[in-house]
Amino acid sequence: MGYAHDYAAAIMRRGRVPMPPADFVPDWADGPRKTKFYPGADTVPLPGHTMPSGATVGRGLATAHDGPERAFDLPALSGMLRDSYGLTGRRLGVQANTDLGALPFHPLANWSRGTASGGGLYPVSIYWVSGPSGPLPPGVHYYATRHHAMQRLLTGDVSGEVREALGEPAPTTPGVPTPPVEPGASAASPSSAPPGEPAATGGPASATERAAGTDQFLVLGVKYWQNAFKYNSFSFHAVTMDVGTVVQTWRIWARAQGLSVEPLMWFDEQRLARLLGIRTQDEGVFAVVPLRWQGAGARPAPPAATAAVRRRDQERSRTVLAFDAVTRMQEATEEHAARRPAAGALAPAAAPVPGPGLPAVPLPAPLPLDADVRTALRDRRSSFGRFDAGRPLSAERLASCLAAAAAGASLGGDTGTGTTPIAGLYAFVGHTEGIAPGTYSYDAAAHTLRLLKAGPPGTFLQKNYFLANYNLEQTGAVLVPTVRTGAVLDAVGDRGYRIANAVVGAISQSVYTAASALGVGCGVALGFDNISYVEELGLERTGEAPLLIMMLGNERPGPADFRHEIA
Repeated sequence: MGYAHDYAAAIMRRGRVPMPPADFVPDWADGPRKTKFYPGADTVPLPGHTMPSGATVGRGLATAHDGPERAFDLPALSGMLRDSYGLTGRRLGVQANTDLGALPFHPLANWSRGTASGGGLYPVSIYWVSGPSGPLPPGVHYYATRHHAMQRLLTGDVSGEVREALGEPAPTTPGVPTPPVEPGASAASPSSAPPGEPAATGGPASATERAAGTDQFLVLGVKYWQNAFKYNSFSFHAVTMDVGTVVQTWRIWARAQGLSVEPLMWFDEQRLARLLGIRTQDEGVFAVVPLRWQGAGARPAPPAATAAVRRRDQERSRTVLAFDAVTRMQEATEEHAARRPAAGALAPAAAPVPGPGLPAVPLPAPLPLDADVRTALRDRRSSFGRFDAGRPLSAERLASCLAAAAAGASLGGDTGTGTTPIAGLYAFVGHTEGIAPGTYSYDAAAHTLRLLKAGPPGTFLQKNYFLANYNLEQTGAVLVPTVRTGAVLDAVGDRGYRIANAVVGAISQSVYTAASALGVGCGVALGFDNISYVEELGLERTGEAPLLIMMLGNERPGPADFRHEIA
């Protein structure tokens, strides 16, 4: 049993037992930049991208492509980066979040992005390792979000180094079933996996085979200080979800246009860190996304290289602190990172299926999510304090967000979540038309709610929320994803913590995007008493951990908002 078990337990208890350092206060005046800064690096502006017709949120969340898979080119890569992590506008609104007083000042401006982030800190670093088939001279580039441009960190073809670090495909275990956790539970069938994800007999090999056929890779790192300066020991928990929100935005965006994004999360992390010129204790390497690129398949694979980035990020903070829990989690999840688990390894950690003996509440069919992906991502925002119970949420919109959450629970690639569903979903329904107030579990296979406890949940929800930026009693419903984190760690080791939390982050991004497409208010928060939710939902016997809450509802009309679009 590794350190990740201890960290997971501390996260669950933190509402009652503060994580050290309990007396920590952020030094806001000495905080880091919200992006990395490489002085003197050549900057290459990225081109525009036209969204094709039919690139809807519904298509992005669908489980099947409706045509052949396309290959990426530079405009497509540019569009995906801009719509996910690039700055798209400045916002200021009268709302209940505690940072409202600071936002009118330009240095602290709230710049909107398509992807959600814990605390709005956006600590994920995006690198592009480009080989000879790319449109630029081969090398390593850093995506500068504020300029929507690539900064060249290294010149030369090092794509072979990335392929070597990814290693061999995982061994497959044909026919491995996903065993039930509860009587009557069953695993999702292989046919339910989205296209490009491993089937039960193929496992993660499809993703690593994709890597072998390209010389274009996106590499995702997390600079810990960009989050830890505010959240200290809790930051590792938050940033692992941030990785999931980024990857899921890419998956929705790409699938809507016939492209594909398949993340790899098992690789030689130290080798990639050396290539990028970073230390893993400062910045972990969390995922590699091979891109199917126009013309890449016809080129011979270049040999691995020994070159490394020499440029260094220039830190703004005069004092940079390290937190023991974050350092230990990086070490624990980095160890054995290259030992990709066999297909089906997550089977013992499958989420329980809601018991058939519970009263069933049928849901209406989900509404079509016809908004185009770009519009939905750019309209996405958090509904701080704006929910209005006087305008109940419709059952159709709740059903649509539940279905989106279920669709977002698979990360694909070599995560194993395409064949083994590890996330459960619960709903506290307060003010939704046609659904009696109560606490429910969501049966995704039957698209049905199953009643756990009747009665309005508002008092429980508000009592166990730490902050003052939401009134949960005013929501239409609060959705709660759960993962059997301990079972995931037992199944695949401490690195499984990254996968478990990334799945939860992906679910939250799917719900945010669907809510935006539907015109529904949405907010996601981690500041609640996890243990109280375990007790209220009766999760002690299943080992499920409620890791965040997703609030849905209609907002008060006529908001006092300022928006300035820059993209």
